[in-house]
Amino acid sequence: MANRYYNGPLTEHFDGKRFFHPGLPPSDKTLWDGLRWRLTSQRAAWPKTIPASSGLRPAERVEDLRITAIGHASLLIQAAGTNLLLDPVWATRASPLRWAGPRRRNPPAIAMRDLPRIDCILITHNHYDHMDVAALKLLWELHRPVVISPLGNDAVIHASAPAIEVMTGDWWDSFPLLNGIRATIVPSYHWSARGIGDARMALWGGFVLEWAAGLIYCAGDTAYRDGAIFHQIRACFGPQSLAILPIGAYAPRWFMQDQHVNPEEAVQIAQCCEAAHVLGIHWGTFALTDEPYDEPERRFIAAANSQSLDSSKFVALHPGDVWERDL
Repeated sequence: MANRYYNGPLTEHFDGKRFFHPGLPPSDKTLWDGLRWRLTSQRAAWPKTIPASSGLRPAERVEDLRITAIGHASLLIQAAGTNLLLDPVWATRASPLRWAGPRRRNPPAIAMRDLPRIDCILITHNHYDHMDVAALKLLWELHRPVVISPLGNDAVIHASAPAIEVMTGDWWDSFPLLNGIRATIVPSYHWSARGIGDARMALWGGFVLEWAAGLIYCAGDTAYRDGAIFHQIRACFGPQSLAILPIGAYAPRWFMQDQHVNPEEAVQIAQCCEAAHVLGIHWGTFALTDEPYDEPERRFIAAANSQSLDSSKFVALHPGDVWERDL
């Protein structure tokens, strides 16, 4: 079967059909692996609802930096008078089905109608807990934002919402935004899929946001693996003012270690990148894996303390939390 999303030249991480991590063994899991996980799983019970702030009404514009956690990996990033959304998901389930799949345990902290004018949407990859096409369609109708994502994800979006204008790029491609901000797609150790048979047919990644006052690294979903990309990102951009890193969806390790970091590895990434401040996301909204809902935050702070780091600079964002700094 040909690649259904992307038809481009071969590269060091694209073989003409699928994207991959050069120099590393495949991280793909088989149907048997998935069955083994389900049969041996010791999944912690999550509460039906997890308290979180909601009903927030953000400022229209922020001149410095303000980040509002909408839930899971969805963020409103307000910087230098520009409003960006990272992986906006308003869906009730992180699933292609309305009646099955991981269900939200808290509502989005900001109602869609209460968002300020959105200038840009950054989509790291096409998994359902990061790409909510119904939300993208409504956001496009309301705001007409610039939409940026790695290669192939325009085809995924256009299959359901052909009117949305999407700009795609490879790892290390850059896009100028408003007010001197530049967004660069950077590698992550992960994968992609929306259905059966399309694994790794669209690219995945993170983003680095550069502007005069600071540097923000949004890792997207990632494993740690050999750690090489994090040192590469540090070498390319310099130390980060802020790193936004995933800290949840990591258990069991035999199944997840090649696609999601655990909290200790997130702290390790922060050290690789020499991040001045670190925000932990991707936890506490969707029960994707086996760990207890509140364990990522505890382990994240404990890991910072164990490395004799200033744990006040490591914050696990709950939905509705607002983090701001004058950089």
